[in-house]
Amino acid sequence: MTNGFLIDMDGVIYRGSELIPGADRFIGSLMEQQIPFMFLTNNSQRTRRDVATKLSRMGIDVGEEHIFTCAMATARFLAHQKPNGTAYVIGEGGLLHALHRNGYSIVDHDPDYVVVGEGRSINFEMIETAVRMVEKGAKLIATNLDPNCPTQYGLRPGCGAIVAMIESATGKKAFSVGKPSPIMMRAARKELNLTAAETTMIGDTMETDILGGVEMGYRTVLVLSGGTEISDLSDYDYQPDVIVDSIADLCSPAYLMSEVGV
Repeated sequence: MTNGFLIDMDGVIYRGSELIPGADRFIGSLMEQQIPFMFLTNNSQRTRRDVATKLSRMGIDVGEEHIFTCAMATARFLAHQKPNGTAYVIGEGGLLHALHRNGYSIVDHDPDYVVVGEGRSINFEMIETAVRMVEKGAKLIATNLDPNCPTQYGLRPGCGAIVAMIESATGKKAFSVGKPSPIMMRAARKELNLTAAETTMIGDTMETDILGGVEMGYRTVLVLSGGTEISDLSDYDYQPDVIVDSIADLCSPAYLMSEVGV
């Protein structure tokens, strides 16, 4: 059986702009052993090339084919639902690029969809515009529902916080495509040509990474180097298969074979 990994990034591979010790050795081991893997991120701001460049500057030299973003998942989903559609976008370059690559036009009136991602250039006028469009019938799509994003300075509002304003104003619930949605979790696995039984999800967040993996039937590994502490686990009805302090603990081939099943 060929096994492979879906790997969250922030809190697993790096924190802000700092590489988590051992992350480069773990990815190097996967590449050396030709074990399939894909990085998953709920950050829609960057293109997959941008993400690969960030990793390369941290010492992890991987091609963009190893990157799967919620922006990509969202754009592919919309292209399947309504080919060559139109969207009003609250977000940045990674989301705009993904939509364009999948045949979507970005418009400022009468869109098929209002698509919401992360961004630092968002203003209240954009929120008002989105509210009016949803009221007129545009479908509300979120790249993810993460309420906040960690930065080197602390938390900032995430996509979930932004889309919540539109939901509250319109009474309409957004459809989310990013983790833990099975849409993104399944699409990333298929990129690796793996079955559910052959897939392990590594993440630091119970509500997205681990929940998504559990619901898809993947083996799950929780790392405690990000947003979850061991004391938090009693709050959840589901549990990861493996818990480690950081991804460095997975560098040993013997550990992988005995604990994760590779």
